[in-house]
Amino acid sequence: MLTLFFIFSFFTFHSIAMIYLFLAPGFEEIEVVATIDVIRRANLKITTVSITDSRIITGAHGIGIEADTLFADNVYNKARMLILPGGMPGTTNLGEYSPLTTLIKDHNKRGGKIAAICAAPSILGQMHLLRNQQAVCYPGFEDELVGAFISKEPVVVSGNIITAKGPGYAAQFGLQIVKTLCGEAKATEVAQGMLISDTGH
Repeated sequence: MLTLFFIFSFFTFHSIAMIYLFLAPGFEEIEVVATIDVIRRANLKITTVSITDSRIITGAHGIGIEADTLFADNVYNKARMLILPGGMPGTTNLGEYSPLTTLIKDHNKRGGKIAAICAAPSILGQMHLLRNQQAVCYPGFEDELVGAFISKEPVVVSGNIITAKGPGYAAQFGLQIVKTLCGEAKATEVAQGMLISDTGH
C-alpha cells in the first residue's frame, strides 16, 4: 500500500506541476504551440497567461490564441517553471511588463526554473540573470545576453535556466523542459511518440 501511495503521489505531483507560459501581442506562434503541445504530451500542467487585459492574443504572424488566464488571475508562488516565448514585438512587450519582470526576479531568487526561447533570453540578459551562465538566443540578440557565455548549441541548460535559439528548435525546447521536470525517460518517450529521433539532449 505504501508503494502504491508513493506512485500515486508521484503522478499526482507531476499532473499538478504548475508551469506558466506568458503571452504578449507579437509572440512567435510556433514556439508557443509546439512548447505547449510537447509539455502536455508529458502530462504536465501548463497554463497560458495573457499579460494584457484580454485573453485573446495575436501572434507575430497574425494567428490568434486564447490564453487560459490573465496575469492577475494567478498566484505564482508555487510555480515550477516560467516560460517566455520569443517573437517580435512579443519579446519587447513581455520585457516591458513590470509585473512579469518582478515575478521573474523573485522566481529566480528562489531558484525557480525559467525557460526562454528565440529573442526572449534577451529579457533575462537585460535583467542580469544570465551572468556567468551558458545561454543562446535568436541570432542578432547575443549582445543582449549580458554577462553570458554564448553557446553554439540550439538548446542550453545552465543552472536553473533553459534557453533556445528559435522557432526551428521549439520541439527540442519543449522536450528539454520535460526532461528537466520529469527526467530523460519521459522526454525520450514523448520524443518517440512524436517521431523525433534527435531530441538534442
